Amino acid sequence: MTVRAYWLIALVAIIALGIVSRTIHLGHLLWDKYFGDVLYAAMVYVLLRLFTKANPASILFTSAAIMIAIEAFQVTGVPASMLARPEMGTKIFARLLGTHFSFLDVLAYFIGLLCTWLVDSRASSNFRSSTPQNST
Repeated sequence: MTVRAYWLIALVAIIALGIVSRTIHLGHLLWDKYFGDVLYAAMVYVLLRLFTKANPASILFTSAAIMIAIEAFQVTGVPASMLARPEMGTKIFARLLGTHFSFLDVLAYFIGLLCTWLVDSRASSNFRSSTPQNST
C-alpha cells in the first residue's frame, strides 16, 4: 500500500466515524460531543498530510494553528450570527466552524492532533523501513 492510499483510507475512516458520532447519540458527553472534535482535528491533519510534503512535526504545528484559529474565530460571534441567517449554505458553514468557543474543544483538538501525529510518526517509519533501499 502506498503512503497516499494509507492516508486516503484514514481520511475516509475519520469522516465516516465523524458522521456516526454526530448522528448516533449515546448520551455520553465524550462520544456525543468531544469525539467529533477529536476527529475534526485529525481530519485537518490528514488533509495537510495528503496535500503537503511537510514532515509530521510541521503538519502537527500547522494543524494546531488552524484549529486554534477556527476556535478563536468563534469568539468574534460571526459564526453564531451566520447560524441565524436563513441561507442553508451559510448555516452549514457556521456548523462546520462551530459557534461557541470552548477550551475543552481546544483540548479535544490537541488530543486528536497528537494521536494522529503519533500514528503518522509510526507509519512514516514503517513506510521508510519497507521501502527497498537503492544499493549503488
